[in-house]
Amino acid sequence: MGKYITKRILLVFLTLFIITTMCFVLVKLLPLPAVREMGKDINLILAKREKLGYNKPIMVQYYLFLKSIITEWDWGVGEQMYEGLGVWDVMMQKLPYTVLVNLYSILIAIPLGLAFGIYAALKKNKWQDHLISTLVMVFISVPSYVYAFLIQYIFCFQLNWFPLQLASLSEAGSLFSWRMFYTMIPAIMSLAFGVIAGLTRYTRAELSEVLTGDYMLLARTKGLTKAQAISRHALRNAMVVILPMIIGTFIDILGGSLIIEKIFGIPGVGNLYVGSINVRDYNFFMALSVFYTAIGLMSTLVNDISYGLIDPRIRMGSKK
Repeated sequence: MGKYITKRILLVFLTLFIITTMCFVLVKLLPLPAVREMGKDINLILAKREKLGYNKPIMVQYYLFLKSIITEWDWGVGEQMYEGLGVWDVMMQKLPYTVLVNLYSILIAIPLGLAFGIYAALKKNKWQDHLISTLVMVFISVPSYVYAFLIQYIFCFQLNWFPLQLASLSEAGSLFSWRMFYTMIPAIMSLAFGVIAGLTRYTRAELSEVLTGDYMLLARTKGLTKAQAISRHALRNAMVVILPMIIGTFIDILGGSLIIEKIFGIPGVGNLYVGSINVRDYNFFMALSVFYTAIGLMSTLVNDISYGLIDPRIRMGSKK
């Protein structure tokens, strides 16, 4: 198992390096935006450009970029937005908004997804199962930003239950205040629909397969009731596949949703990423590209490792 984990970690770093290299080279092929007149901040930006070798070949620039990160954890400063401010500092200011809205959506979505999936599996091939399966396919197929626009139109505009945009920190008083949570509800709903649908589908598929196993029939012949057989055997075996998905979902809370944050005015890293692309702020773009790539790879790594820790068959197979 230790060898397997080591290989997976090394593969993650290799993949991250390759993707980072591709992003850096491709973005450097674009024309460099001019530095706007910003008083004393222009000197700081020009000094950072000189330090990162903007007038040197691309591979030299890449070497200096990596060296600056590894030795000083310096991701540069904003040039087209948040001018003169450290890229990493701005990201850390935006990250709590992204984490909070995604955390709320996951905490709501996981119990609902598990409940719908278990209910659909127990009602397999009945009208309840067909209804839930149809709704799941609809919610999986439709992009989350479509839900966002519908929620904005119905709940925010027509019914006027929620505001169209997230409250500012000065209005809410705190990130954890009721006012902040209340204005986050439309975004939470938009993010939760996809997680609920995905978890419902996986739970229903795995539990339906487990319920038809021979050992379930053996458990019933030993005198266990249907509820006891399901809780003691079926759910435990089904969770071998479902639990890693849940763990990976919690890792993804750092990633957020680019479009959802933009629609509801959430000042998170997703909104920051979209802005960096629109104005071609290379430093923010590179830092956020590395950030999102690392989150995706970390989620995959945790999924793979959790499979081995949860399922003894994978640990035994890795020793062969």
